[in-house]
Amino acid sequence: MNDIRNFSIIAHVDHGKSTLADRILERTGAVEKRQMKDQMLDRMDLERERGITIKMQPVSVTHTKEGAVYTLNIIDTPGHIDFSYEVSRSLRAVEGVLLLVDATQGVQAQTLSVLEMARDLNLAVLPVLSKIDMPHARTDDISLEVTELLKCPLTDIKLVSGKTGEGVDELLDAIIDVFPPPKKDSGTDSSALVFDFSYTNHTGINAFARVFGGSFKAGERLVLREVNETFSLKDIGIFTPDMEPIDNLHEGMIGYFTTGIKEPGLAVVGDTIVRANTTTQAFPGYREAAPVIWASLYPQQADDYNALLRTLKQMRLTDAAFTYEEEQSTVLGKGFRCGFLGMLHLEIITERIRREGDVTLIITSPSTDFTITDKEGNSTIIATPAQFPDSHEIQSVTEPWVSVSIITPADRVSTVSQLFSEYEGHINGVNDFQSGRCIITGEMPLRELMRQFFDRLKSVTAGYASLSYKRIENRPSHVTRMDILLAEELFPAFSAIISRNRAEREARELVGILHETIPRTLFTVKIQAKIDGRIVASKTLPALRKDVTAKLYGGDITRKMKLREKQKKGKQKMGAVGRVTVPHETFLKVIQKRSG
Repeated sequence: MNDIRNFSIIAHVDHGKSTLADRILERTGAVEKRQMKDQMLDRMDLERERGITIKMQPVSVTHTKEGAVYTLNIIDTPGHIDFSYEVSRSLRAVEGVLLLVDATQGVQAQTLSVLEMARDLNLAVLPVLSKIDMPHARTDDISLEVTELLKCPLTDIKLVSGKTGEGVDELLDAIIDVFPPPKKDSGTDSSALVFDFSYTNHTGINAFARVFGGSFKAGERLVLREVNETFSLKDIGIFTPDMEPIDNLHEGMIGYFTTGIKEPGLAVVGDTIVRANTTTQAFPGYREAAPVIWASLYPQQADDYNALLRTLKQMRLTDAAFTYEEEQSTVLGKGFRCGFLGMLHLEIITERIRREGDVTLIITSPSTDFTITDKEGNSTIIATPAQFPDSHEIQSVTEPWVSVSIITPADRVSTVSQLFSEYEGHINGVNDFQSGRCIITGEMPLRELMRQFFDRLKSVTAGYASLSYKRIENRPSHVTRMDILLAEELFPAFSAIISRNRAEREARELVGILHETIPRTLFTVKIQAKIDGRIVASKTLPALRKDVTAKLYGGDITRKMKLREKQKKGKQKMGAVGRVTVPHETFLKVIQKRSG
């Protein structure tokens, strides 16, 4: 196993992880130049369109150093804070991490967060400065930042350009020198830790796993220990970066196991693969991801319910942080209450459902969880506006708060302080960080963090601030429920739990968005926002006009008057029984407005 090195690439979002991975694939000959394309390891169209990594992706390459051939198993990970759970899972399967820092931006809040994860697991850390070819790169200054952060000499930092390939060969040599080979397991039983899955209708579940003991080959009877599901191993192999079958996977290797299991709900991330008829126990599992926000998803057409359920099962398999459970709405029918790690996570999942499942969704307004105590002293945890009781039934409400860390230029500290106040938060401390920057620590309601805060933070700091957060305890909350009426009919998808301090302003904004985005119909539609039984905002969407007298030529004016009166009565009748159709784009606009 001395010829194997397992490591992850971790960094803040947009610091060049995927581009560096492209150059490594190119330099090691894993992918021919004519087949290379940008973001080679990003397999989803959404990743390429947005320019971000959403799913971790393993790949095996070989590198020759001083005549010896080494296998490098790389796991490229996402950088956005919503997908930090992907990073935490990848770290369990490796011995080291490449800590990538952008030479134009320096150490960011998310850099500190992922570094803490790696240190908790005692992984070897190899610091790398990327984008050194950029005209405004501050290589010397950022190198000093990294040495202060890691308490390491300057010579430990590797300088690379993912764009030009400069420094990549030296980096590959350093990976072999710095990262330890996998430890030899003294046990004899074969075992592998599952850190991810993929699913196809043809092969069923493919488990991505790191082998910690023994070896496996196709045809064996194996067991997913935690769920006690036995299967015959159909295929086994490595990622090159495509799935390439090989004879066996042995201790220290990373690869895939084609299980043939066609039921997505039978597999969980963190499970252990062992041979059937053995007593080998499962590895300690991962810390389960706790959803940060919830939203309900309903198919726009009731006939699409089963298609939505199938898609959610597959989504859960490929994204362990995504959760769902069935629920019933008297207005919207059968749907699912889903948990997400943030607003970007919600947008990505719903867009994947639309594309991969071909299902048009109704998406309710996202919210965090609240603990409601009624007048009789009974407490209930709710996570959807539909469950939020009327104000006269409530004794008290509490909601989760988060501890926030922000790295920002020193001259923006006062502006960020004002932003904290606007978002019902407070600052605990401001300390000098590095290179004229400060690190601000504070606390705020999770509900407020999900309400445009990150976008506003970027705006007031001209894009130079970065943020990380973690959930803390629940605290008293001053919120209420806002309902939306369309044509005087309650539309639960747009109900929301909002701050009392901004209730009327948010109501006017939402009514305005709906007025601009809902298509006009043949009847007049009144759009209203109601809070505590009182209409606080209202707009009217006029009916489409059709000149029913256009084909009339000559004759008495009363002919035209009769036709117009008939049209008027028809529109009134349609308004009484008509239903407003809300397009998918409107739901997305409402979500984007609330997420920033």
